[in-house]
Amino acid sequence: MTKNHPGNYFEDFRLGQVIIHATPRTVTAGDVALYTALYGSRFAVQSSDHFARAIGYPNAPADDLLVFNIVFGKTVPDISLNAVANLGYATCRFLAPVYPGDTLSAKSEIIGLSENSNRKTGVVYVRSTGFNAAGAAVLEYIRWVMVRKRDEAAPPPGRSVPSLPERVAAEDIGAACPPLKSGAYDLALAGSVQKFGDYVPGERIDHVDGMTVEEAEHQLATRLYQNTARVHFNQFAQEKGRFGRRLIYGGHVISLARALSFNGLANAFHIAAINGGRHVAPLFAGDTVFAWSQVLERAELPNRTDVGALRLRLVAAKNRSCRDFPYKSGQDYDPAVILDLDYWALLPR
Repeated sequence: MTKNHPGNYFEDFRLGQVIIHATPRTVTAGDVALYTALYGSRFAVQSSDHFARAIGYPNAPADDLLVFNIVFGKTVPDISLNAVANLGYATCRFLAPVYPGDTLSAKSEIIGLSENSNRKTGVVYVRSTGFNAAGAAVLEYIRWVMVRKRDEAAPPPGRSVPSLPERVAAEDIGAACPPLKSGAYDLALAGSVQKFGDYVPGERIDHVDGMTVEEAEHQLATRLYQNTARVHFNQFAQEKGRFGRRLIYGGHVISLARALSFNGLANAFHIAAINGGRHVAPLFAGDTVFAWSQVLERAELPNRTDVGALRLRLVAAKNRSCRDFPYKSGQDYDPAVILDLDYWALLPR
């Protein structure tokens, strides 16, 4: 019996299989500080204990995407160690706030399998859930990932592609945001006077700023999440591959784009859900990321008068300003687009 684990290949998965992931991870103030150093996120609720307590949190929660990336990282050794690419996300809901000192763990269920026509790879659909130490779910999401086969001749483990909703219903979000104290949200300290009612469907916002990614930064970030995917670290292997370079982890791109969105969406302090997302093209060290957003919907939440939800499309592009909002021409993405993310964010009313 071998002592090491080479990771699962496509033919190793079975529909309905449940995987408990190692290793539990306690979120620390150091994690929060390093996350800020990597992305420069400035949302007031996650930046200041004083600000967070004033509006109703016990203290500043960890950034939503730090939580997402930590839970995601737990799943990599079992789900995507042998992945070619992470393809997309759906029905991601943030279910409870996470604070420094909380311990996160994760489990996944295989909900779909589809071998590709080349018989070299297949797509694995997985529902992953993150839990705190009390056993309460803090995050749940579906993703699908293209995974290599160990043996191209191996028979496929059946075919089943799950039906995924276009979006998370507005009435199913907001559980991770406590009721905000009336009149306590300080717009000056938050950095913007625009609240929920100041945004309209169809509106587009150029987030203006660009951020160049360094090789060390994306590898530090991926290690922060204990994500062991080889495509991000092993240049010895990757120089023989399709791109000849280490591929930047998709969660790094999402966090960069979210941090850039502060300029225009400073009061969109909480990601309540991710409806869907696609990594359109790869990103590499030396590339500069820009971002823009479009307001898709505006929704009031049941029994909530303190916050409202904006459904936003967040688009990231590389080495190209977003002043003219690059996106699609027909069905084809602009060559500069690297990320297309559809999510719900909460803002004060």
